[in-house]
Amino acid sequence: MQNYIEKLDELKSNSNFRFIKNISEKVGKYIIADNKKMLNLSSNDYLNLSTDKDLILEFVDKYKNNNEFLFSSASARLLTGNSKCYFKLEENIKNLFKKEASLIFNTGYQCNQGVISALFNKGDCIFSDKLNHASIVSGLKLSLAEHFRYKHNDYDNLEKMLSQKRNNYNNAIIISESVFSMDGDIADIKKLIELKKKYNCLLMIDEAHAFGVFGDNLTGVAGKYNLTDDIDIITITLGKSLASMGAVCISNKTITDYLINKASSFIFSTAIPSVNIMWSNFLLEDKFDLLISKKEKLNSLFNEVHKIYPTISSSQIIPVVLKDAIKTSSKACELQNSGYYVLPINPPTVPVGTSRLRVSLTSDITLKEIKTFIERL
Repeated sequence: MQNYIEKLDELKSNSNFRFIKNISEKVGKYIIADNKKMLNLSSNDYLNLSTDKDLILEFVDKYKNNNEFLFSSASARLLTGNSKCYFKLEENIKNLFKKEASLIFNTGYQCNQGVISALFNKGDCIFSDKLNHASIVSGLKLSLAEHFRYKHNDYDNLEKMLSQKRNNYNNAIIISESVFSMDGDIADIKKLIELKKKYNCLLMIDEAHAFGVFGDNLTGVAGKYNLTDDIDIITITLGKSLASMGAVCISNKTITDYLINKASSFIFSTAIPSVNIMWSNFLLEDKFDLLISKKEKLNSLFNEVHKIYPTISSSQIIPVVLKDAIKTSSKACELQNSGYYVLPINPPTVPVGTSRLRVSLTSDITLKEIKTFIERL
């Protein structure tokens, strides 16, 4: 036990100690924590749907007498934790992305981890962006395939690896996020498609932070540029822009059937409560126009911000890199005291020496509020 205490003390001394914040309430774009009301600049609720009480009450009123309106599935989907609303959501998602099939996972972490670890084995190889999310890295570690991590968004480095190593393996896949969660920059998916075709690979794109934010029909960066046909596997989360719960792997029927049979994180997990699945369907079916209008409002906001500060970011995620963890934590506390809920992102979430404040724009925040925040920063 003493060893754990010493390690925790070391984390505290380096400002890398994590703890759960005492959040008492979320009201629209504001958050109340430690008895302070602050503008929430740390949310993934990009369309500000999760705190829309009128929307929630409309949903409850419509479905409260439905037999699927349940707060527990009580089982994995392969047992009794399944009903028609799950199939409906998978149908809605696959149709949205114009793909053959889709499969719901409980979380984005379980989705990426399960897909990668199930599909690739001994004799296969994986090429992954150096800054891909921890869920992807976890999948790499669990997979029996060899993996190689190319420099972030460096496609010359990726092609060099492909030219040297690809022919030594059976199946191969390139994996990248579209919008990177800690930097807010965007992958060149066209270039990734070019390389996957040239070197006979599959391509997997994690659209977690782009689904609902980019594309005319909410389908992320690939959807915005009509590239989904050339991507073999797309993963999205439902707990960010869609303000729900769960994640979805979107692909073809062969891969989907294989995951149902081989992905441990799907097979052995109690399914998401059907009430959450129904909420996702409600938003996609009944409130799609609302989602589009919220997405356009958010796009207008970050386009205006980027005009004023052209080098700040490429998306709704704005990193303020202060490098030093202690300085970053101190700055976050200072901003919270000034009414802005901004959190420090320190190692191991980001590499040592790249500590940052991660600012997230959401649809209900105004340009004036962001200008005032940046002046304060």
